[in-house]
Amino acid sequence: QVQLVESGGGSVQAGGSLRLACAASGRTFSGYRMAWFRQAPGKEREFVAGIRWTGGSTSYADSVKGRFTISRDNGKSTVYLQMNSLKPEDTAIYYCAISRSYCSGGGCYVRSLFDYWGQGTQVTVSS
Repeated sequence: QVQLVESGGGSVQAGGSLRLACAASGRTFSGYRMAWFRQAPGKEREFVAGIRWTGGSTSYADSVKGRFTISRDNGKSTVYLQMNSLKPEDTAIYYCAISRSYCSGGGCYVRSLFDYWGQGTQVTVSS
């Protein structure tokens, strides 16, 4: 059984920064993909950033490119999301997720491919 625990959310003014962490436990994660999704009130849950546990290649939503950085610490089984230049539209609950399915090429960060989810952490950006 895989468990994911997010931390690091909070409230910040526009232009500020936050760092989210997602600690994973339960088994080894070689070959898996981990990702951050977010869900704002009244909106669908959307992909934010993803990383392959092996190799470390990353992917980002266009809305966060150049502002957010996803990284991992293999030794701690933890994935981070560094969020800079935050905007009010970044306000949402942020979820960490793991996908165990094999995937190559495009479309590997589709929400339906992710089968373990954290409880979420609130990020609020005020103008």
